[in-house]
Amino acid sequence: MNVGVLGSGGVGGALAVRLSRAGNDVTCVATPLTVAAIREHGLALEWQGETIVTQPEAAEALEDPVDLLLVAVKAPDLELALDRVLAEPAVALPLMNGLEHLDVLRRELGPRVAAGSIRIEAHSRSRSVVAQDSPFTIIRMASDDVELDGVAEAFRAAGIEAHVEASEKAVLWEKAARLAALAPATAIAQLPVGELRADDAWRPRLEAAIEEACAVATADGAPTTTAEQWAIIDSMPPDLSTSAARDVAAGRPSELDAITGAVVRAGRRLGVPTPSLELLLAECPQP
Repeated sequence: MNVGVLGSGGVGGALAVRLSRAGNDVTCVATPLTVAAIREHGLALEWQGETIVTQPEAAEALEDPVDLLLVAVKAPDLELALDRVLAEPAVALPLMNGLEHLDVLRRELGPRVAAGSIRIEAHSRSRSVVAQDSPFTIIRMASDDVELDGVAEAFRAAGIEAHVEASEKAVLWEKAARLAALAPATAIAQLPVGELRADDAWRPRLEAAIEEACAVATADGAPTTTAEQWAIIDSMPPDLSTSAARDVAAGRPSELDAITGAVVRAGRRLGVPTPSLELLLAECPQP
């Protein structure tokens, strides 16, 4: 399969290495400095005590059609990154946080854009080295317009757990309902998930915020419950954090508006109050 990866940071880089090692023709579409680094050094993934080095193609723009375009940029960078996509992919699969990026992508790429989400913790060590901290990589996807079984098989052949779901909204909300609370909480407290869920002050705040997010999701046609979300949170490695927390700690722009802000806006549109989420968002440090 010919695969383009728009954004070669933690998520995109980890997937590019895994897919390249499995025999796919992978092109990383990135900034000039990142392209130069990948061309010179290859792209390396540090994961579970192993360093996997591959040599994908690297380009500043996607000029040839691909079977699959993975969009793995952060929400504030999306519109600028899309200027690098000059050829039409057969399928575009965004693996981004939040709810509102699908509209942006479909304005540019049309109905070939599927809904996707990913469970992974990964970050860049340098322009050509990424580290994956989580033992798992789980991708969920859904589309009303494009066939995704072949995409899922390509992921599975690369050792990545992949699921094709029936509902686009369910794919997005399954993650957004917990991340809307976890992202600002980890950013404010600068504590990993294990410490937050065991903290007598933070756990009730998380419970209230997740309950609100679940209510918004249910009103939007993607029912989920606080019990389902807490089962996932309680299963997370205790040292797990979020990219939003790392960005805030480093003084970089974060995705908090795209994550928590999007859920708050959906609540307003659907008439579901979200006071706990709004308070968390208001308390988040701004760069």
